[in-house]
This record gives sequence, structure tokens and C-alpha cells, in this order.
Amino acid sequence: MHLGTDIGGSIRLPAAWCGLVGVKPSLGRIPIDPPFMGRAAGPMTRTVTDAAMAMAVLARPDPRDHMDLPAQAIDWLDLDRDLAGLTIGLQMDAGCGMPVDPQVRDAIARAAAAMERAGARILPVDPWLTPDLLAHVDRFWQTRAGVELSAMPPDRRARILPRILDWADRGLGRSGEDVYRDYAATVEIRRLTAAVTARFDAILSPVSPNTAFPAEWGCPCDDDVSRTMDHIGFTMPFNLGEQPAVSVPCGFDDAGVPIGLQIAGRRFDDLGVLRVARAWERIAPPSRPWPMDGGDAA
Repeated sequence: MHLGTDIGGSIRLPAAWCGLVGVKPSLGRIPIDPPFMGRAAGPMTRTVTDAAMAMAVLARPDPRDHMDLPAQAIDWLDLDRDLAGLTIGLQMDAGCGMPVDPQVRDAIARAAAAMERAGARILPVDPWLTPDLLAHVDRFWQTRAGVELSAMPPDRRARILPRILDWADRGLGRSGEDVYRDYAATVEIRRLTAAVTARFDAILSPVSPNTAFPAEWGCPCDDDVSRTMDHIGFTMPFNLGEQPAVSVPCGFDDAGVPIGLQIAGRRFDDLGVLRVARAWERIAPPSRPWPMDGGDAA
């Protein structure tokens, strides 16, 4: 078990790329210090059951988090729920950012088909994010990062990759009106995400439009930091909307690199999302051993 933090996908994305289960809970379900809009902590594990065991320990209130949820009696290991009768949305287009790799698209489609055979009702979901909304979030986070990094002591700031500093510094010196427009877009994303998730028991989508990229890159979009948000169109809305979302393995690309399936749900229905994820594990095709050595990946 390991612990990750996630404000736009940073638990689910590495979990997907590494063949792990990654849980981004509802905002406030696991206390975090300092709290911030969209920021969450959650477990990264080998299995859904292991993630549920971690949630049983982590999901306890802490007064240091002023956005913390109140204590709730949740039997985190009560995961036995089949898919029959569930209405599940299938989102294949984020509406912005990178196009979905065909191998990722095929893996998600196969997972949805398997869930349908298991009794779920699968309905298509249109994208609700737009390039304009994504650009507003990018600029808002640039300003936030620019302000926070400017306050760092020089020795700590010097340890940050220059490309990340360049991205953050572009957020400084902007007008209050412009920053407010960016913030208003985050509120609109929250509204839209809540409206979509209210219609379904869960929503399936890719975690990321791509599979893993070279470790030396600063971001997965061809190492182009000006496009640093182009891979979070499927994950970020559930941070701003505060809904739980889980990444589970659902296949491999032609090079043997893992592909992740995202299962998201209504706000506060963390256990429901884990139940769907566990149901997927039970019907998923057998996984190959992972990680593998070099030439064995194929």
C-alpha cells in the first residue's frame, strides 16, 4: 500500500500507467493538511480490497482539515455487489486535450461490454468539459503555483525543474478580473460534473488518453509544458466536483504497458465506487504479471 495526493489526477494517472488501483475519494473523506479545492489524498494498491482496507484506516476526521467530512460509519470491506441493475455511463471523449489513443479506447470499450454482459445498463455520456474551461483551470493553477513558489526560500525554489517554474511564473502579474474568471470556470466545472454524475450509479472512462510516457518528460504531452493539462480531461472534473473516482487496471497496450479504467460516482458514494471497481475485478480478464523485464513486456 502507498499513499498519493491528487488535485487533477495525480493518484489515478500514475496508478493507471503502473497497473495499480488508485483511489481519489470524495473531497474531505481523507483529511489533508493543508486542504484546498479539489485536493485529495488516497491509497494506491495492488487490489481494490487492499484499497478498501486502507480507506478504513485513512477515512477518519481530523480537525486540522477544515474541509474534512464528519465521521461516518462505513463498512469499507462490504464490497460484494454485482452489476445487475446498475445504470453506468460510458464517457469516451473528454471534450478537450489529447485525443484518446485507440488502444486505450478499445480497452475501455471492452470493459464496458463486459459490465453490460454482467447485467449493467451502459449509456453513452457526452463530454461536459471544453477547451475553454480547461484553459481557465490551467491559468488559475498557474497563478496559484506562481504565488506559492514565489514565497519559497531560494534554495527550495532552485530544486524545482526550470520548465515547471516557467509554467508557474506565467500566472503572475495577471489582473484580479482575469483570475476571477478562471476561478468561476472551476465552479462551473463543479456544477456540470455534479449534474452528470447524478444521472448514473457510476461513470466509466479512460483514466488518461495515453499510456505511460518517458520518465524524463515534464508532462505526457510530448514534453510540452504549455500543454501540461491536456491529459487530465477525464480526471480533473471529479476533483473540482468532489466526487470519488477510482483507477483500476483494464488491459495493456501492444508494448505491454498498462491501461487504466476510471470508475467515478456521485459525491460521497465512495463505497459504491469501490463496489463497482471490485465487481470489475471479478469479471476482468486475467492480468499478466506486472512489472516485467524489458523484452518480456511484449
